[in-house]
Amino acid sequence: MAHNLQTGVRLRPVDLARGHGLSTQAVRNYEDAGILPAADRTPAGHRAYTPRHARALRAFLALVPGHGHQGAAAIMRAVHDGAVGEAFRLIDESHAVLLEDRRTLRAVEDALRDLDATTAGPRSARPAPRTEAQDTFVGPLAAQLRIRPATLRTWERAGLVRPRRDPRTGYRVYDAAAVRDARLTHQLRRGGYLLEQIVPLIERVRTAGGLAPLRGTLAEWHGRLTDRGRAMLAGAAALEAYLAAGTGLTDRPAAAPPA
Repeated sequence: MAHNLQTGVRLRPVDLARGHGLSTQAVRNYEDAGILPAADRTPAGHRAYTPRHARALRAFLALVPGHGHQGAAAIMRAVHDGAVGEAFRLIDESHAVLLEDRRTLRAVEDALRDLDATTAGPRSARPAPRTEAQDTFVGPLAAQLRIRPATLRTWERAGLVRPRRDPRTGYRVYDAAAVRDARLTHQLRRGGYLLEQIVPLIERVRTAGGLAPLRGTLAEWHGRLTDRGRAMLAGAAALEAYLAAGTGLTDRPAAAPPA
């Protein structure tokens, strides 16, 4: 079978794998998944990679910290399918999620500041009256947080969120406090905290234990969001280098049978 090595340099799967701490099977899997462009084959049927594949691998691995493995894979597949515009749209989606995370974190901090101000007075002080306008239901709240309604029900069973039941319909009704608890739980879950780790934090907020238990967590999350933003910049730079150096990126070569 004829094969065309674009630069005259042939790389084996092990050559790509060694430089990135990967297994050769992982490199083959990345090609099969469209993360790397399809490789030519030698007359003996072995995969023949080129520096272009090495650049693609570098771009993918640079995208992972900011977009996650699944997101980075989707971006690279779009590039190799000749849909660079779709790749940019996926990148925009990740940035939108990061922005929403920042907004959620700010909302949590605002809610905690409001809570602190409310609970700073005497224990006998009565909280501000609840208004119906503050209430929401499981579907709209789940949509706001971009989670499934079933996730809210799981949090409820864990004691993290305490909606009341409408006496007429039996529907769950989330007042301002329940929404606050859901937002805080959501943010901490994004930070990798387990439900059992979040429960005592939520309880401390509810019992007016102050903000001290949460300040460290929120400060840590500010750092993680910053790190994610920088990772997205690094991933974008690596992808741009791949797009600028590559040829034929809008015409994916036909895939050959696997070795």
